[in-house]
Amino acid sequence: METIAVQHLVHAFGERRALDDLSFTVGEGEVFALLGPNGAGKTTTVRLLNGLYRPTAGTIRVLGLDPSVQGGQVRAQTGVLTESPALYERLTARQNLRFFGEMMGMPAADLRRRMDDLLGFFDLADRADERVATFSKGMKQRLALARALLNRPKILFLDEPTAGLDPEASRQVRELIASLRRENGQAVFLCTHILTEAERLCDRVLILNRGRALAMGSLEELQRRFNPGVWVEVQLLEPHLIPAGELPFALQVQAQDALLRVQVSRVEDIPALVSRLAGLGAPIVRVEPARPSLEDIYFTLQAQAEEETL
Repeated sequence: METIAVQHLVHAFGERRALDDLSFTVGEGEVFALLGPNGAGKTTTVRLLNGLYRPTAGTIRVLGLDPSVQGGQVRAQTGVLTESPALYERLTARQNLRFFGEMMGMPAADLRRRMDDLLGFFDLADRADERVATFSKGMKQRLALARALLNRPKILFLDEPTAGLDPEASRQVRELIASLRRENGQAVFLCTHILTEAERLCDRVLILNRGRALAMGSLEELQRRFNPGVWVEVQLLEPHLIPAGELPFALQVQAQDALLRVQVSRVEDIPALVSRLAGLGAPIVRVEPARPSLEDIYFTLQAQAEEETL
């Protein structure tokens, strides 16, 4: 089931197009990442999906609703964490959560239980009655996450959710994202600059540049599309000459000292490669298939996009 469906979305600020013919869907229980440099259109997309902007052209459906005319109904079922925590610093942590929960119309008893659960989960219970102005950046980020989860949203929008968090708290947030999908089937829409985080957490990613989609898919799909074949790193005990033509099934061969990088068509070709190298007397120490990371694909696509605009 689709929780978000966007078709041919265009949004312009005057003469400048912030988003240009963007189409994508997000399924129930899916973790979907929007990736791109500053100014790529990530925040604009989140605001459009939550009904804070009206699109210039195209259609948007969030939970079956049109956010441009049913924004209140959409926002009642979503949770949003912006890049800045957006909390009332003169209020305590508990007062912040109570204020936002009451604004959402949550019943008093449910709100009290939910506040206690979230303050405990994010290790803020001991500081719950202290003013937010005294909190560290990481504590404010954790409280903002608690606020975004108050109403048990069907879709959680996270803009740089681990910004300012220490490694332990960052891991806690990653575990939270995984548990939301596993336990509640919630969709998570993630905007992040941390590509390793997106690679680890997301089912699919959409890579943007200047409001245009460069690529979309799972990491495996992007790897097949932008780097066909499989690279294999073969570490030798010492440099060894491989005569030309002795690896006929190899697409490419790169040698640097005692390291060979060989590209083959399929994973199934690797045993034959190892057998052939051993037959040529190569002193093999290690064999490791190497797929490009999301970071490799991202920066390649961004560089190509910038070259096309020159």
